Amino acid sequence: MTVPLFREDPYRREASARVTANTPEGGIVVDRSVFYPTGGGQPGDSGHLDWSGGRIEIATTVKGEGGAIVLIPAGLEPLPPVGAALTQRIDWSRRYRHMRVHTGLHLLSAVIPLPVTGGQVGAEKGRLDFDMPQPPGDVTALEERVNELIARNLPVVEDWITDEELAARPSLVKTMSVAPPVGQGRVRLIRIGTGRDQIDLQPCGGTHVARTGEIGRISIGKIEKKGRQNRRVSLILAE
Repeated sequence: MTVPLFREDPYRREASARVTANTPEGGIVVDRSVFYPTGGGQPGDSGHLDWSGGRIEIATTVKGEGGAIVLIPAGLEPLPPVGAALTQRIDWSRRYRHMRVHTGLHLLSAVIPLPVTGGQVGAEKGRLDFDMPQPPGDVTALEERVNELIARNLPVVEDWITDEELAARPSLVKTMSVAPPVGQGRVRLIRIGTGRDQIDLQPCGGTHVARTGEIGRISIGKIEKKGRQNRRVSLILAE
């Protein structure tokens, strides 16, 4: 099992680690990782590794068996051997934009209180698919509502709930196509705002900014019809 350092501190850009395995496909398993693995609609981190034998670029990161996190090299250079001590560094600019977009999508799901049928995080924009038979009447008003929540600079914090508590509160789960990871005894929640200012609370394993003001101004792209009832709403970082 790999210790997910990004869970403890999503702003951490580098860390030491030790190679615990090299996969038959050419991936590198480390004992602890600042690299976020692909999941929940958020892409895996990229970056590079340095060790006494050289440097290798990492193209993406995925989940392996038994809680392992696997770093996927960009090229065919020799892999660091099992047991090697190394320094891992993520592409921070890309990760931070993922954090901003991902948090912005949480706000979008709060402004559009409909079931979510799919989603994707990118470095420039993200999207949510909603069970939305009719398009929203005023896209400009929708955009301004999200930007108002961003401007309030609300705190974004982590909380936890037991599997049993989540089963008793099914309304916390907004996604229809992706179930939250249960079976470990507890599930991570992301809470935006506190007390009377709370505007969103839902299970999520991704990385997020600490306050909504970090997202920056966003725009809403074209709303696309996807199937009989689904509509895709894109959120774009303005700068």
